Amino acid sequence: MPVKMTVALLLMQLSIFIRSGAGGKVLVWPVEFSHWLNLKIILNELVKKGHEVVVLRPSVFFSYEIDNASAIEFETYPASYSRADIEDLFLDSITKTIYELPKQSLWGYFLMLRNIIVTNSKYSESLCKDVVFNEELMTKLQKSSFDVILADPFMPCGDLLAEILKIPLVYSLRYFPGSIYEKYSGSLPLPPSYVPAAMSQLSDRMTFMERLRNVIYVLCFDFWFQIFYEKNWNQLYSEVIGRPTTLLETMAKADIWLIRTYWDLEFPHPVLPNLDFVGGLHCRLAKPLPKDIEDFVQSSGEHGVVVFSLGSMVSSLTEERANVIAAGLAQIPQKVLWRFEGKKPETLGSNTRLYKWIPQNDLLGHPKTRAFITHGGSNGIYEAIYHGIPVVGIPLFGDQFDNIVRLKTKGAAVRLDFLTMSSTDLHTALKTVTNDPSYKENAMRLSRIHHDQPVKPLDRAVFWIEFVMRHKGAKHLRVAAHDLSWVQYHSLDVIGFLLACVLTVLFILTKCCLFCYQKLTKAGRKKKRE
Repeated sequence: MPVKMTVALLLMQLSIFIRSGAGGKVLVWPVEFSHWLNLKIILNELVKKGHEVVVLRPSVFFSYEIDNASAIEFETYPASYSRADIEDLFLDSITKTIYELPKQSLWGYFLMLRNIIVTNSKYSESLCKDVVFNEELMTKLQKSSFDVILADPFMPCGDLLAEILKIPLVYSLRYFPGSIYEKYSGSLPLPPSYVPAAMSQLSDRMTFMERLRNVIYVLCFDFWFQIFYEKNWNQLYSEVIGRPTTLLETMAKADIWLIRTYWDLEFPHPVLPNLDFVGGLHCRLAKPLPKDIEDFVQSSGEHGVVVFSLGSMVSSLTEERANVIAAGLAQIPQKVLWRFEGKKPETLGSNTRLYKWIPQNDLLGHPKTRAFITHGGSNGIYEAIYHGIPVVGIPLFGDQFDNIVRLKTKGAAVRLDFLTMSSTDLHTALKTVTNDPSYKENAMRLSRIHHDQPVKPLDRAVFWIEFVMRHKGAKHLRVAAHDLSWVQYHSLDVIGFLLACVLTVLFILTKCCLFCYQKLTKAGRKKKRE
């Protein structure tokens, strides 16, 4: 072999070695279901760029699947809960949230929501304890010398691990109820006059009564969070760290916040330099459909198809609701692909086909797709925006109500109530979004906004994670508001001082006036006597 070729090969191998050695080590604290589906897109991209990714996974995991070719590593730890306990917990929470919570009064709503949150919080606390009190696991993590931890704050503990391991923290999240995390931990200014509280189902254009309702939501979420949620976490964090601290104080040390939404969906509101929007990072161009699905889609003719899915957490419905939906779908001229598990509805029409799984993104990108019936999860909503498909929203829980409200406000969706809608309501909604061209036009307008970005969402997410690794954090982007007390942040001490100054001046002026008045009165009386 020629010397030059030998040298070239050696240099090539050396460059590969250098590139592989330059990769960072990323520790991941994930959340299940749709949260994981979004997060693993980032992780796979990090792996492609030469980084080592380790995901902490409980032994009772549900949805932490990865592609066989992926190099993502898992560190599985024993969980205190059994799988049966977790299944019962999730089923009970989902059932109450979908079928019971919407029927409550405003007070009953917050009471039931509090109980659901507290129950799920106990599960999250248990998983956190399973990690931080596992000496063998913590020793292994300490020795691994990670460069950054990527966490989803919907389930706390990632920030606690970052504090223990002394490594930078990057958050990947969709809004938590009440925006507590962003508002208090991220110091994100969210004026309730035009920023709707999470789960309030309001737009940014509010009447007086809506602003009143919004403030009530903000106050209630703040109260429930601080009294019934944060208290237990504060105790755990203080015990583990060995000094008095709080959940919000620890979360506030996050270097970067990656928010899984964007201005195509969100209402405009203030942001901070260490916060970036990466909504739709999982979206991609449509791939060819499996032959059986493609044949069914092509059989729809000029009417096209409707795609229907209620997401990864709700695969089956009550028989009554399933029959109502099936009867409504049977009345439309389009063919319907419905992701559904459970007993086949008796009212199912010949135009509707049931699937346990559908290639949702590829279907939404198909030229024959006319509408998307969805629960309003952020992943599905962004796939609809990406491909410019109008939506019929049937929100069930969490941020789904807010997502549908935003699409409806922007003219790209019709909203239905899951518990009260009739077959006629569903038929009318589908007829509206497929026959009224404004819905398709508005959906395409949002799609153009989404695509018109200087850097793709996934590339931005990866950039910020690598940025934090390169610079050992991003404290220069952290606002000074984190170091101020509540009184200082709202300038109540300054207002109090100025008010005291004004009152002092008024007091002095009043005294002077009284003194002059008394002098003048006394002089007048003396003159009178003379």
